[in-house]
Amino acid sequence: MKKRVLYWLRNDLRLVDNEILSELADFDGELDLVFVIEPRWFRQTNYQSKSFGTHKFNFLRKSLAAFAQAVEKLGQTLHVITGEPEQVISQRLQKYEIETLVCTEQVGVYEQKQLNKIKALYPHVTVKTYQQDTLFKASDLPFQLDNLPKNFTAFRKKVEAEPTFIAAPLPAVSLLPHPVQLCPEQAIDDVPAHSGSFKGGLIAAQQHCNAYFSSKAPSSYKETRNELDGFSNSTKFSVWLAGGTISAKQLYREVEVYELKNGANESSYWIKFELLWREYFKWHAVQAGAKLFHFKGQKQSAPLTTFNSQRFEAWCQGRTPFALVNAIMHELNATGYISNRSRQIAASCLVNELELDWRYGAAYFEQQLIDYDVAANWGNWQYIAGVGVDPRGGRHFHINKQTALYDPLARFIRKWQGDVTVSELIDVVDAADWPIAT
Repeated sequence: MKKRVLYWLRNDLRLVDNEILSELADFDGELDLVFVIEPRWFRQTNYQSKSFGTHKFNFLRKSLAAFAQAVEKLGQTLHVITGEPEQVISQRLQKYEIETLVCTEQVGVYEQKQLNKIKALYPHVTVKTYQQDTLFKASDLPFQLDNLPKNFTAFRKKVEAEPTFIAAPLPAVSLLPHPVQLCPEQAIDDVPAHSGSFKGGLIAAQQHCNAYFSSKAPSSYKETRNELDGFSNSTKFSVWLAGGTISAKQLYREVEVYELKNGANESSYWIKFELLWREYFKWHAVQAGAKLFHFKGQKQSAPLTTFNSQRFEAWCQGRTPFALVNAIMHELNATGYISNRSRQIAASCLVNELELDWRYGAAYFEQQLIDYDVAANWGNWQYIAGVGVDPRGGRHFHINKQTALYDPLARFIRKWQGDVTVSELIDVVDAADWPIAT
């Protein structure tokens, strides 16, 4: 019997700069490509949201379909299976007498626990993980991970000061081993066109990358990145980075190539700056572990917020007393995407104006955003709430000031119908409430 390897795919649906597939290209055996759709993704959590909303799941399905078509051209088959990962992977390891399990190393604690359960169930199976969701491997960092700087600025300065090596992205694989099984367990049906401006998949990711760096947009990125609207005002790379249809190393190299051709300036550097922010959040998530989801985060005391279902519902649906926040939430619900500035404003509103538990907002973003990334999402929410890595202890984006700066003519508010008629008071007292003093 030929040797068999199972590749458990998650956020690495690409052929370019995929170290696992590059190593397996010359493997003299059989390869089982598996992606697991988890039922828990569609169950409501304690924070009244799901892991996957409609836009996010449709975008994933597009990415899966594109990857399946790509590997089919190389004689392989992607098996998309619905079930609990521990059970699905375990069953295939046993059924096909798999000797080796490979996967991309995950920074999320839940994903790590899943893999550890499989290791415990099948100690005789060789498990190999790859750090290919980051710019650096842990061994490439100019410090031990236990000594990760307490904030981004210190991290960036250390990384930029040291001759830290960012490996060149690997070329696309052109050969893969034979599949263990020829027929996929679950066909990936056609997905309706996304209601926003984004198309999922490795081909769409590469097309966007080529188009962006063929334009002059990188040379003005820093000046336009805070705009609330406009497709070319920011890179939009997070959309494809989140699902791993393009890699951070590939994008970093594309910036360097652009700078060689067009000259470097503060804007082109700022794209690399943002990739380093993503990098810091990744390693911070590894070090923080479960604290990434704790109410008091990295701090010794919890923030002075609570939970009010009426306020939270109003925030989610864009029915607050704040027109700009309403417009932002309407765009998020309609498209599955909002700009970084919009995310900061909406998050600040939930934490500071509505005085709500930040974790409910983070969970809602997890459900809605097509570019959801566990490290960046929860790290940024902690940052806003003052329980994260911000040395200043939280951020308050005053809504009137933000409106004057970024939507002075109310064009964004009108476009997304943010100026809805709502009561100035979003807390409702009815007959079921205790009597209150008048």
